[in-house]
Amino acid sequence: MPAPKVLVVATSHDQMGSTGHRTGVWLEELATPYYALLDGGAEVTLVSIKGGAIPWDPRSLPAQAGEGPGEKPEEQQEVPASVHRFLADEKAMQTARNSPALGSVDPGSFDAVFLPGGHGPMWDAANDETLARVIGSMFDQGKVVAAVCHGPAGLVKARRQDGQPIVDGRRVSAFTNSEEEAVGLTKVVPFLLEDRLKELGGRFERGPDWQPFAVQDGNLITGQNPQSSELVARHVLTSLGKAA
Repeated sequence: MPAPKVLVVATSHDQMGSTGHRTGVWLEELATPYYALLDGGAEVTLVSIKGGAIPWDPRSLPAQAGEGPGEKPEEQQEVPASVHRFLADEKAMQTARNSPALGSVDPGSFDAVFLPGGHGPMWDAANDETLARVIGSMFDQGKVVAAVCHGPAGLVKARRQDGQPIVDGRRVSAFTNSEEEAVGLTKVVPFLLEDRLKELGGRFERGPDWQPFAVQDGNLITGQNPQSSELVARHVLTSLGKAA
């Protein structure tokens, strides 16, 4: 039986609003699922919205962890083994330095799509028409659609074939209002993700701040925060028929 194919779509946005601070992908939310999926028997293809170098939130890297707001409180910005593994993985880093653009791949050839977080997706993934079409199409085909933390920003424009938001009536999770407040960015992000998902008809669920929490409703899998990235990947593997 061929390995299931997972398309991972990273943000291309590298600025935290008008603050002058950099953002991008929170590397833990890419690296942890990336290796969980690979080690679990899936074939992983990494792309970004615009293509080219994928921006990392600098606070998710070893040298700058704990230096300012990010996806975690500063005192919790320890760097997991998956991040060190990714940074030392020349094949992965080569792709990350020159990633294909989302529009250059055929989404029909994948069994699942996964959206990592970082604050970057709040600006580009939330507004990208190509991503919205890919997510909507894969969702309608019953393929797995998964996202973690701010990754669910990539779901907000996605529509089902009937024109309704794909999150409408579905159990969903994402970075919560209280977590956004804890990192001091409620006035910086263009919208609060928890509120937007609720406005679109999502049945928002959450666990305690900074604790692993993920929810699956049919083929839609979403996780709350960076601590949930491995849990989301396990749900994806199980949905694809792989032992997590």
